[in-house]
Amino acid sequence: MVSVRNRSVGTWRWLALMLLVLPSVLLAQAVTGVGFHAIAIPDPVNGGTMPGYVFYPSAGAKGVTAIGPYDINATRNAPPTAGAKPLVVISHGHGGSDLGHHDLATYLASHGFVVATLEHPKDNFHDASGSSHATVLAGRPIQVKAIISTLLADRQWKNLIDANRIGVAGFSAGGYTGLLIVGAVPHFARVIDYCQRYPKDEGTCRDVPEIEAEARRQSMTLEQWAARLQSSLTQWGNTNDPRVKAAFVMAPPGLLFDQTGIEKVDRPVFLYYGDADRVLTPSENGARIRPWMKTLAGVKVVHNAGHWVFLAPCSAEMSKENPDICSDPPGVDRAKVHAQLDADALAFFRKTLHIASP
Repeated sequence: MVSVRNRSVGTWRWLALMLLVLPSVLLAQAVTGVGFHAIAIPDPVNGGTMPGYVFYPSAGAKGVTAIGPYDINATRNAPPTAGAKPLVVISHGHGGSDLGHHDLATYLASHGFVVATLEHPKDNFHDASGSSHATVLAGRPIQVKAIISTLLADRQWKNLIDANRIGVAGFSAGGYTGLLIVGAVPHFARVIDYCQRYPKDEGTCRDVPEIEAEARRQSMTLEQWAARLQSSLTQWGNTNDPRVKAAFVMAPPGLLFDQTGIEKVDRPVFLYYGDADRVLTPSENGARIRPWMKTLAGVKVVHNAGHWVFLAPCSAEMSKENPDICSDPPGVDRAKVHAQLDADALAFFRKTLHIASP
């Protein structure tokens, strides 16, 4: 027969064990399946619509969905879990895709976020005709603002989104987009000076001869071209969006900003870049703007990593089609980089959007 005292001791031991186990149980319960849904967003810059996707937690989702060369860890049109959730919008890089960061989107969605992606018109993998033009350099943040406004007004999505908890994430030109959304102001004339100093920098200066020829056809100098571009910055409205509370930026083109422009950022930023980036040299981009960010909430420098490490780990089909962007330097494991990046993004958005961890 068990004594009352021994039963009491056993009860307390059981409670102590549950206190140790409970956090991990809650965390496991917090991770759900992911559903996703294709969307079309009105484009306030070019007219027409922009394609994209919404990712969201779903108890009824399981398995992987193949879309083109992408293997998406989500189920198309699975029913969403009820309740308002924080929103993160992901902006792809120059020549990118609305699925180029699907792993980050599904990771955040599996941990309770709604995540929206979009394909920026005239700056994507099948149409990059707007490169270095106002429709892209001034239009990108306006398009991000448009997807937020559309989702918040749409009866299918508005009840799933907490309008007071919105963040943005972006890679390369998408990082530039995110910085503008949280207050940064670019200074386009800086590119002229940079390309005069580094004319062989293919990542940044490849289009300069074409731009110079176009400016000449319009009886303008490069300086006049840059001035006109600068004046068009608010052509479609303010690029700053106060609804967005935080920005997670990966390998942004920092050379487009001077110190004054970066110091205008007034919300938390988490900065990621690789120290072996050959497309956007760190010393002129990520590392250069880092000390000017008064609201820098975190920074991670990926050792030996190049520019493309921030794209989702490639499927076999993607690796075959795009070996250059799917390959990383020796010693760099993209899957491990993204495991850390995803965890950092989740922790950052939970903190800055004031979401209690499970």
